[in-house]
Amino acid sequence: MRLRQLVIAVYCVSIGHGGLALADPLTATATHKAEVLEEKAASGAKASPPPASQAISPAEAQAVDPAGQAPLDDALTCLARSIYWEAKGGSQGDMEDVASVVMNRLGQAGFPGTVCGVVKQGSEHNNCQFSWWCDGRADQAEENDRYTLAKDVARKALNRQLVDRTHGAQYFHDHSVTPATFTSMVRTAQSSRFVFYRPRGEQAPGK
Repeated sequence: MRLRQLVIAVYCVSIGHGGLALADPLTATATHKAEVLEEKAASGAKASPPPASQAISPAEAQAVDPAGQAPLDDALTCLARSIYWEAKGGSQGDMEDVASVVMNRLGQAGFPGTVCGVVKQGSEHNNCQFSWWCDGRADQAEENDRYTLAKDVARKALNRQLVDRTHGAQYFHDHSVTPATFTSMVRTAQSSRFVFYRPRGEQAPGK
């Protein structure tokens, strides 16, 4: 569906709480753009920003999941929520690094081809790749300012507007632990909060 057709389509009625409601044009546009950008990233296309008309704008990103309570079933929400829960106590740079890891996994061997698939991977075996998804706690965002920042970082990640300071990392852990599973991997970077790795012999995605 072309973006113009989608913007028109959002004026169709849908079932809402207690009756009929109109879909939010900004939300629909952002969700569609994110899906297209997700597919491009998963295909292995070179990591370059899209034209302005195809990029998710700040206003569009903030229109998605405004209360931090939406189901995790679209790329922008899944990425923003993962950024939030993995790095909400850190800096913007920490959030950007987490986003880079998710994007570096997308569509690569052993990983799903969607952002939500990457974020939720392993849950079917109770062995989540991102621990917050399996910790048994509520997944709703609780701090509006941090979630607003997480959504903006997610927007930039999907737009391929972030510098990947992890150098292609597909795994990370914080400094409080040193899992044995990482000893066979190549350390690619570290920050004040995290240490990053990718499997030995693998090239950074999108290079």
